[in-house]
Amino acid sequence: MNWQDEGFIISKKKFRENAIILEIFTSQFGKVSGIVYGGTSRKIKNYLQLINKIFIVYNSKSENRIGYFKTELIDAISPKYFNNKKKILCLNSLSSILSILLPENQSYKKVYQSLNDLLNKFDDKNWLTHYLNWELDLINNLGFGFDINPKKFPEIHSKKIHNITIDNIQYNIPAFLVLKKFNNINLEEIYHGLNFCRNLMENKFFNPNNIRFPHSRRLLENKFL
Repeated sequence: MNWQDEGFIISKKKFRENAIILEIFTSQFGKVSGIVYGGTSRKIKNYLQLINKIFIVYNSKSENRIGYFKTELIDAISPKYFNNKKKILCLNSLSSILSILLPENQSYKKVYQSLNDLLNKFDDKNWLTHYLNWELDLINNLGFGFDINPKKFPEIHSKKIHNITIDNIQYNIPAFLVLKKFNNINLEEIYHGLNFCRNLMENKFFNPNNIRFPHSRRLLENKFL
């Protein structure tokens, strides 16, 4: 099987002496793993950073065996933020979430487009609300969306936090998520939004499958305590 595509690096690990295994979230083929020979060389490893966007040529002798990547850098995204701890935690968080939750070789074009949109807005002053909106889109696109009618919350404009029940589990949700208004949100509200999304993801995806929630995502949330 042979094809080519573009995508974002969501995980990497060393494989033998001079090779690495990459997980790429591609635009057409979803999450795909492949071996990059020479991936530990200085020439290549410098651009094989998490969330960097690369062009790949994929070759595999069998659908049941891991294939091989030839790679070329499209956009060095993560190095732009090496001096910004919150943004690096955010990039590590979303890469870990995608690596864990996405099944292999299944196209998720809406998730890919949502990620692409987020990264295009990552220099905006409201990048945190863009990230939070991305998490909500991901939850929805993976089949666990929620629809809340603001009319069911009579104090929606006077209270910042509201209690709701989703599938018999109670959550505290900030008012701006109910109203779907993401402008002029303060850091305390961001924290409550991240807390709500984490609890929802843990209950829907991670806990039922006995999977540990990404540490980088917890650290990101704790930055706003």
